[in-house]
Amino acid sequence: MASTILLRTVFSHLLLQPRSSQPLFTNSQLLFTKRTLCWQACPVRFLYKASGPVSCRITASVATSRASFSTGTISAQEPVVSVEWLHANLREPDMKLLDASWYMPDEQRNPLQEYQVAHIPGALFFDVDGISDRTTNLPHMLPSEEAFSAGVSALGIENKDSIVVYDGKGIFSAARVWWMFRVFGHDRVWVLDGGLPRWRAAGYDVESSASSDNILKASAASEAIEKVYKGQTVGPITFRTKFQPNLVWTLEQIQKNVEDKTHQQIDARSKARFDGVAPEPRKGIRSGHVPGSKCIPFKQMLDDSQTLLPADALKKKFDQEGITLDSPIVTSCGTGVTACILALGLHRLGKVDVPVYDGSWTEWGGNPDVPVATSEPSSESS
Repeated sequence: MASTILLRTVFSHLLLQPRSSQPLFTNSQLLFTKRTLCWQACPVRFLYKASGPVSCRITASVATSRASFSTGTISAQEPVVSVEWLHANLREPDMKLLDASWYMPDEQRNPLQEYQVAHIPGALFFDVDGISDRTTNLPHMLPSEEAFSAGVSALGIENKDSIVVYDGKGIFSAARVWWMFRVFGHDRVWVLDGGLPRWRAAGYDVESSASSDNILKASAASEAIEKVYKGQTVGPITFRTKFQPNLVWTLEQIQKNVEDKTHQQIDARSKARFDGVAPEPRKGIRSGHVPGSKCIPFKQMLDDSQTLLPADALKKKFDQEGITLDSPIVTSCGTGVTACILALGLHRLGKVDVPVYDGSWTEWGGNPDVPVATSEPSSESS
């Protein structure tokens, strides 16, 4: 929840800081003094080329001309859009762009700070930890329908919007948010193929928000979630949910599947963690895997530039592990993030109804009442 705490700090700082005071963060914390001073002095945005600062402008437009906006030009089977497509449609009124960057704790990266330094123009910050269930100790679990509706509405998202999600690694946590919107009935959502790295590599502008508006929206989204779980009234609601229970599984459903074997379960964690020869990154979690499950590390869905593999290459990965696309599939991972990358790849192959085990290994491996299997590395293919 570090980014949620930081949001509140930034929120208070923006309201209370006098113009002559020092910036909230030092340069080593990824914010710059000159930018902070301009933030306090003028309602503008900085635009950056991939090679460095360009200018401080009154408007934030990055494209004076663009292609006609139409999600109809995107295949319903395609779960990703290219950076070229996004650049052409970036400023359309019914387009919402979300920076959903999230990192593993041991990476020591703060997604909100990185968002403030450089994000795709117009992007809102989607706090993966903040827009989550408040009734469990498990990390970033799916919130209730009411909570998701309140949080997303606070970001200014409406049901009529088309949504593109990206992250700072290429394709990582963005797939989780893509899945979340689909769970709550919104199908007009895509992941930016290659994410922020590919956007910058293409030479497109990024910006650093000198306005507090998007930071305040991110803070308001987290606050709205908390209010819902406290039974308090929130509003206005601009995004209505339609829960799709077929896209999310519980521990009880996984338990039943161990016995009934109706679904092929694929684990997106590394092979060493799956085999039980590498420790889990979270304390108190046993090593190993759900009995009967198979391992396809999420990185196998991506190429070297962190973009989704073409369909034929994806199918080969599943074929190699004995996964048939003719039978139902459920995916899991450590905390329900990279399992969504497997679901993204399967979506490209036409498997659009793949559920994700939300609690994943953190829930299963931390429960002493469920079985855990381990594997000898030499007995299974790598």
